[in-house]
Amino acid sequence: MVYKFHEDEHGEVVAECCRPDLEPYLGLHYPATDIPQASRFLFMKNKVRMICDCLAPPVKVMQDKGLSQSLSLCGSTLRAAHGCHAQYMANMGSLASLVMSVTINEDDDEMDSDQQKGRKLWGLVVCHHTTSRFVPFPLRYACEFLIQVFGVQINKEVELAAQLREKHILRTQTVLCDMLLRDAPVGIVNQSPNVMDLVRCDGAALYYKNKFWLLGVTPTEAQIRDLAEWLLEDHNGSTGLSTDSLMEAGVPGAAILGDAVCGMAAVKITSKDFVFWFRSHTAKEIKWGGAKHDPDDKDDGRKMHPRSSFKVFLEVVKRRSLPWEDVEMDAIHSLQLILRGSLQDEIVDDSKMIVNVPFVDTSIERVDELRIVTNEMVRLIETASVPVLAVGASGNINGWNTKVAELTGLAVQQAIGMLLVDLVVDDSIDVVKNMLSSALQETEADE
Repeated sequence: MVYKFHEDEHGEVVAECCRPDLEPYLGLHYPATDIPQASRFLFMKNKVRMICDCLAPPVKVMQDKGLSQSLSLCGSTLRAAHGCHAQYMANMGSLASLVMSVTINEDDDEMDSDQQKGRKLWGLVVCHHTTSRFVPFPLRYACEFLIQVFGVQINKEVELAAQLREKHILRTQTVLCDMLLRDAPVGIVNQSPNVMDLVRCDGAALYYKNKFWLLGVTPTEAQIRDLAEWLLEDHNGSTGLSTDSLMEAGVPGAAILGDAVCGMAAVKITSKDFVFWFRSHTAKEIKWGGAKHDPDDKDDGRKMHPRSSFKVFLEVVKRRSLPWEDVEMDAIHSLQLILRGSLQDEIVDDSKMIVNVPFVDTSIERVDELRIVTNEMVRLIETASVPVLAVGASGNINGWNTKVAELTGLAVQQAIGMLLVDLVVDDSIDVVKNMLSSALQETEADE
């Protein structure tokens, strides 16, 4: 089976291949506590872990009393399985296992494959056997090589998915910005695409000048007004908040909202107006696959079994939504800056930043908004559907997006730094110079 770790470190069986007479585990989720941090550290250290027989009696290791420290068997293949893990395997009907760790880059920086720093555990490939089995070293070595190749492929898939997600967000932002130019701020909710297309959510709302625009699954208008008042009273020092648990964030009346609205991201666009995004509870997002789960089953607390762990996970996520990813919060904050810019006259305080509340953490992070706006403008220009170029005061090109590169056949690397007048025909040089001069003087040139 292939076991994947999610952002909150809980695990899920995402693929499996088993005999027809064995119980399937595809789709089952397990809490993060099933694989403690110490075990994850060992999986990062030892890419392949073999247990020949989980019920075999352990052999005591005799150590010279003269040694100052106890002997560590962390890197040893002969290390016995922990008693709890051995019982866990026995409850599954598995006596032998071969576990291979899948690691990927923790960030975009390229690092040597042998370095632990900058790598994280993506998941595990676990092979179970119902009888005792020894896997010889050449076969284990081949498995280690295959799992490294698999990790490289997974890393590429993860990076590609992140790029596609960010590209979608940027395209949506471009369209929303165009709407705001014509109808701010209600254009982002009464046209298509709308704010719900910006990030993954179940509902969104605009609260502007005591009026409401609701999309999808949202609280009532009265409840949204209460949320706005709570933000102004309890988080007046910030311009936004995000949480995956309204109840743990201390929102009054969160229990009344039930499972329909568990997570929220909210940003202030004027001194009293907000845009909200809402998410339902995580359990709704889980695909059970081949798992058989009976809510009436009674757990035996004396035994460890994957099905018991799954029920624990259901209780944990009962009133919690999927967490808000960094790329999603960046998109929300970028839209907030654009909205605040279009409604500048109505903004009283624009010196604060969004508060991120993953559970009940209300710490405020200050960010240089000018840098964010600059980066956002660069990204919007790059993803624009029309040719856009930028020219400095000296007449040199310092911006050249994809569309203008396609139109002219001149790559970005070639265009940057060139004089704009060198790219126009002789008859148009004077016209271009006149346009640049007028632009620098903030006047409109004659056509």
